[in-house]
Amino acid sequence: MSDTDQRVIYIFPGQGSQYSGIGSDLCAEFESACRVYEQASDVLGYDMARLSHEDPDNQINLTRFTQPVLLTHHIACLTVYRELAETPLQPVAATGHSLGEYSALVAAEALSFEDALRLVSKRGELMGTHGEGEMAALTVDLETAQPLADKHFCGIAGLNLTDQTVVGGTSADLDALAAEMAEVHPKKKAVRLKTEGAFHTYYMVTAARHFREELDKVQINAPQIKVLSNYTGGFHEADAETIKSRLFFQLFHPVNWVGCLQSALDDGINLFVEFGGGIGSGEGPAEKRPNLEGIIKKFTRRTKPKPEYLPAINLESIRTTAGVE
Repeated sequence: MSDTDQRVIYIFPGQGSQYSGIGSDLCAEFESACRVYEQASDVLGYDMARLSHEDPDNQINLTRFTQPVLLTHHIACLTVYRELAETPLQPVAATGHSLGEYSALVAAEALSFEDALRLVSKRGELMGTHGEGEMAALTVDLETAQPLADKHFCGIAGLNLTDQTVVGGTSADLDALAAEMAEVHPKKKAVRLKTEGAFHTYYMVTAARHFREELDKVQINAPQIKVLSNYTGGFHEADAETIKSRLFFQLFHPVNWVGCLQSALDDGINLFVEFGGGIGSGEGPAEKRPNLEGIIKKFTRRTKPKPEYLPAINLESIRTTAGVE
């Protein structure tokens, strides 16, 4: 594929891709990454590098800290990539999963890094304070998941794949849902997720109402590239108030990741580049693997021609994607 044929989208993962030590490899070698972390510290009033790299007080998995930790890492990875690449891949669009949508808006210059930090810090605080319940990933489609969720007073929280639907509810309600699913669909799974609440469901309505006040405080500009909305599954309009309203509704509506991916393909995207985060049992950044790679490759496996995918989540993968040996 020639450079002129490439239609690139930058993507950013959400919660669940944080880990102790995140970003430490970047800051060890790049002053530009250190400046990103210093900027975050100045805005938020605590040492972002110490929290991310050492997590001495076991706070990195608390939502109020997880979200700014990930946003900072996303932007640090993007900054180092742009520094290393002789000719950085130029995106025509950006998207992110849940929290990652804010990083996409920063990449599109619709939000400043500082305002995005303030928003996600408050967003995480409100979600942790006012939210309740838990989440589970079901290996079934929406048509199968919806009646089960409704019956057990759970909400649909995310459409990750056509056969992976996330639900949220109280612990007891999720237990009841999982028990019925095991009986009715014995070959399917209900995998509990480690979260502080039933995010993206009706349990987040109070958090969203408070968060609207925070959205009103920030300036949002027309994106310089197209940005996908988790709420609609389509591209944001350029109007600032419409973007704010969709970020508001995102808090208590399902993350339509399937819709976002399909919209990207319909727009002719043929190269996905993932920035930041990391999953897996390995301890250090070098041992982590990308959060969204599996979902993207599974969703696009029948697409012809098949889109390409590149990770930029740690120093090694950033160097490779930047074309640096």
